Amino acid sequence: MVNLIGTYECKADVKGRLMLPSPLKKQLSPILEEGFVLKRSVFQPCLELYPMGEWNLMMGKVNKLNRFVKKNNDFIRRFTAGVKMVELDASGRLLIPKDLHSFAGVSKEVVLSALGTIIEVWDKDSYEKAINDATVDFAQLAEEVMGGENDGIDELS
Repeated sequence: MVNLIGTYECKADVKGRLMLPSPLKKQLSPILEEGFVLKRSVFQPCLELYPMGEWNLMMGKVNKLNRFVKKNNDFIRRFTAGVKMVELDASGRLLIPKDLHSFAGVSKEVVLSALGTIIEVWDKDSYEKAINDATVDFAQLAEEVMGGENDGIDELS
């Protein structure tokens, strides 16, 4: 399992190809040969780039869902909609397929944001808007998500 770090800006060419920044490429070097899966994000107007090993782990979870339960089947269909296998070309570029390019509204300026084991692919303006969204109080969000009462540790008294 790779724990990816960093946020990187790069440019997409007219064909939708982007060059992975070298620090990110270096982190991915042990798994470049395996290829990647690119998909629509569930929550944001961006794309998610999964190293193949991480995609297989995710699909292991998804495949445990009972497909004879309608909501599960609907989820699987929507979760995998537009999923594409992608690889770096000989020049180290990643091609974003047109349908996914359109979904994320990717223009020339792109942000690649590492999220643990995956990479989000954003149009730069959309990324900046999401990060700077004034309706989300990050301090409050951090407390709600990470600040659980005592977090399982006994208080000293």
